[in-house]
Amino acid sequence: MTSKVYVALRVKASPARAFSAFVEEIGAWWRPNSLFQTTPRAPGRLAFEAGAGGRLTETLASGKVFEIGRILHWAPPERLVFSWRQANFPLDLHTEVEVRFDPIGDETRVSIEHRGFTRVPVDSAARHGFPDQALQMRLADWWTRQLASLDARVAGA
Repeated sequence: MTSKVYVALRVKASPARAFSAFVEEIGAWWRPNSLFQTTPRAPGRLAFEAGAGGRLTETLASGKVFEIGRILHWAPPERLVFSWRQANFPLDLHTEVEVRFDPIGDETRVSIEHRGFTRVPVDSAARHGFPDQALQMRLADWWTRQLASLDARVAGA
């Protein structure tokens, strides 16, 4: 059994534009989901702090900032890797998200590999009672919708 989810979508933008939109405009295109909440409260606005060691954060309406993860690899416009922690993960648990931006003609294939879910305990609230395969299918569907939202963002800019 694999512990990763892989999804990809071509977007109508150069790798540099797609990378920039992913990182700098995540607060505009990101779509929250109740299964994969990053904070235990109403969704806030996501933002990256650029560069290796930077953070991915969610700022709530109250001004409170929740750290979702840290940038582990920063290589614009080709690749971004960051740690990922959902609100219902055990405190010491993080998964990892790798995003690649590959040129395909005048488009860019944005691919996401989210790995490490086998580290999430079977009885964890983060699994919502789903067995591995069902959890990964829902996670893949969610990331696919995120990429579609990113595509709409770069196409409309």
